[in-house]
Amino acid sequence: MTSKVIINRLSTGVPGMDEVLGGGLPEFSFNLIAGQPGCGKTTLAHQIMFALATPERPALYLTVLGEPPLKMLRYQQQFDFFDSELINRSIRFVNLAEETLAGDLDQVLRRIAEEVQTHSPSLVFVDSFRSVVLASKTSGDPHNGLQQFMQQLAMLMTSWQATTFLIGEYFTETDANPVFTVADGLIWLRQSVQRNSMVRKMEIMKMRGQPTLPGLHSFRISDAGIEVFAPAGVATPMDSDTSANPLGSRLLMGVPRLDEMLGGGLPRGYSMLVAGPSGSGKSILAASFLAEGARSGETGVIAAFEQRRGRSRNRILAELIDSGRVGLVDTRAPDLSIDEIVGLLLREIRRLNASRVVIDSLSGFELALAPTFRDDFRESLARLVTALSGAGVTVLMTSELEDRYTDLRFSPYGTAFLTDSIIVQRYIEVESRLRRVIAVVKLRASAHSDELREFSIDDDGIRIGHMLPNQEGLLGGRPTRKHPADSPHSEVDANNE
Repeated sequence: MTSKVIINRLSTGVPGMDEVLGGGLPEFSFNLIAGQPGCGKTTLAHQIMFALATPERPALYLTVLGEPPLKMLRYQQQFDFFDSELINRSIRFVNLAEETLAGDLDQVLRRIAEEVQTHSPSLVFVDSFRSVVLASKTSGDPHNGLQQFMQQLAMLMTSWQATTFLIGEYFTETDANPVFTVADGLIWLRQSVQRNSMVRKMEIMKMRGQPTLPGLHSFRISDAGIEVFAPAGVATPMDSDTSANPLGSRLLMGVPRLDEMLGGGLPRGYSMLVAGPSGSGKSILAASFLAEGARSGETGVIAAFEQRRGRSRNRILAELIDSGRVGLVDTRAPDLSIDEIVGLLLREIRRLNASRVVIDSLSGFELALAPTFRDDFRESLARLVTALSGAGVTVLMTSELEDRYTDLRFSPYGTAFLTDSIIVQRYIEVESRLRRVIAVVKLRASAHSDELREFSIDDDGIRIGHMLPNQEGLLGGRPTRKHPADSPHSEVDANNE
């Protein structure tokens, strides 16, 4: 029986990209990095090169009709991955502009072969290969000439056992080009501007010999370079000690009578939606949830999409964040993707081994998304909840509602079905004063209170009182304004209190 050939995979050094590739780049593969101008092709190539190049595995970077090496390096060295000590030691730059301008593909191939023979690189980059394609059109039969050139180049690199990257500006996948057939890997970068937001996405259209993650994967270019975000909902569950916190146990909310209304607390691993109008105490309840976890030795994470720097934050929550017991995801990027948000949350969850997560609020979460992800916010929210559930954490989300007094809604997005539990907070008017009421509307697969209880907020947080004496119309219709003493049941209610 013949043994299977094992292909070594190279780690790209680009966060998230190995996962999208299905384990890294196949060694000795022939790859094309394609896309529109400015989408990050050269940055991606440099980041991979600086991550992989060593004295034992040298890299050769061939520039064609694009920007000269000195100009390119001037800008690329602004990224954190750039290491000037590798230049001319593990990485060598060669300019092929003169050969390419001549329009002779055979001459270009001979020069490449000479450089490969001289330096024996393990990594070869040709940037921009589009220039070679354009140069081939000056010959009598450019298509056949280019196809032959590509086959010879691929054979040359295979014989030298080099992993090769061709960087090219291609605007559509339908561009007729033999390189698409010859290439072992085809990495396509895209970008679009929507309402002043830049959205960049990567697609692995082809990678021979290994399964890749299908679809478009958002990525961001920062001072650190490129970071790719794997699809939300495919994250692997976290390793955690479930013996100390078994599934089915209850988490206390930090508000004593609310725990009673929930039948002893929120079941571990559940997702809860806290819905209510502005100022009703949603964020305070979320802070109490995290503070109670800290008291029991559990860490938490809060994604504060609504809070802004410079504004006062809940004192207890601020102390938890400063002490490291609660991690803060507080990005200011105006064009986040759902995959990036999930990636930021999961990174912080893993760092702290957190068991409690707060999203405050869904309204801020929606505004933080790039427009393309807002168009179907329900899908984005479903992917978020699925990913966090897969991570084994208990999630509390807040949602601001307009209190219309005449209808019963729990989310402006029609997403209440995604959560395992719903708590609603409302205002009622009693003798020309606004009072706050709270109720547990839903707790999946568990008994819970159906009482409406009045609550107040003081310096110590939320304090829940007894059941209201008259519940008629408080959730679904206009609240009654009768004084409790005028109710025929006031005596019974007074006795209950």
